[in-house]
Amino acid sequence: MDTSLPTPSAAEVAHSARLVDAIRQEIAARGPIPFARFMERCLYAPGLGYYSAGRQKFGAAGDFVTAPELGAVFAQCVAHAMAPVLRACGEDGTWFELGGGSGAFARDCLLALQQLDALPRHYWLLEPSADLRERQRECLRGALPADVFTRCAWLERPPQHPWSGVLFANEVLDALPITRFAMQAGDVFEEHIGLGTQGAFARCERPADPLVAGAVRHLERQLQRDFAGGYRSEVLPQLPWWLQAIAGEQARGAALFVDYGYVRREFYTPERTDGTLLCHYRQRAHDDPLILPGLQDITASVDFTALAEAGINAGYDSVTYLFQSEFLMAAGLDAVFAAARAAAADEAARYALAQQVKRLTLPGEMGERFQAMLFARGLDAGALPPRLLAADRSGRLWSQ
Repeated sequence: MDTSLPTPSAAEVAHSARLVDAIRQEIAARGPIPFARFMERCLYAPGLGYYSAGRQKFGAAGDFVTAPELGAVFAQCVAHAMAPVLRACGEDGTWFELGGGSGAFARDCLLALQQLDALPRHYWLLEPSADLRERQRECLRGALPADVFTRCAWLERPPQHPWSGVLFANEVLDALPITRFAMQAGDVFEEHIGLGTQGAFARCERPADPLVAGAVRHLERQLQRDFAGGYRSEVLPQLPWWLQAIAGEQARGAALFVDYGYVRREFYTPERTDGTLLCHYRQRAHDDPLILPGLQDITASVDFTALAEAGINAGYDSVTYLFQSEFLMAAGLDAVFAAARAAAADEAARYALAQQVKRLTLPGEMGERFQAMLFARGLDAGALPPRLLAADRSGRLWSQ
């Protein structure tokens, strides 16, 4: 990790100070707050949180680069994989994207679906940030044909009525506010954030409530070992309820999640004694979430075994789990790459395309650090690409 962080501008410092003051007031009134609440405020506080403010976040000029920001290949592969699902859902088939980032994924996905004659009736984006909603509208309005853009709609909450189609989330789960836990003499404690000297944020621990303690004991049972004293990590006890709230009204279709993370036995290795928490600021990664509130992203890796459990409990019919590189290959990367290369204007464009594919697929880049999980509900087996089903690695989710 590169900890030589750039110096924030005066405007950024002032912005962060306003959020710091708001969090300090909450702590002064309530006492130390759970880390999950601190993370929620840092990321999503209206007008002040990282995802609520206006500074650019995605791409080379932002804090980190996501797969859609590298180029169109990622979205085109996802579109190829999910087009049969949209067709199986009929004329009312809908694409529901969580987040949406800069709008790059929606743009490239819709253009690819148009070429495949598989446009959804609606393309919904659930985006909590007013600033990002405007950026997405600008991106899509400028890039899409008018009749395609009219299919786009921004939601303020998950749909409250039955719908069919594709639910898609790329790098969404890693930004859900996580619970930090610590073990002391066999007991489960939850990390809180209080105030230290001169009002600085400081970590402290309090006995975990039954929900958090139960989630940690579930991990120990699944792993068939107890966490050692001093062991610290993260857990998402609210994940089953979150997924049910997001996808509960999906009557038919598929749900695809792509993110960085591990299966449970790799997430909670005895050697990883301080979890997976990571922060990003201007293309630098570090592990201190208490600095730069509102200016930096705060994330944690995904426990894909927990995601599988939540999906099954939410009533999904099947689970397909792969490394991102395997998903892209099974989704038709070879054909997508060949078509893009043939259409490239010159050698420089062909080189950039090759570099994009390398970033997406090499094990040391995104190829294995990022993983894909596909759920299905109410679909015939023929609606899912056979190559995706054949490449399934779900056995890794449950092995010890």
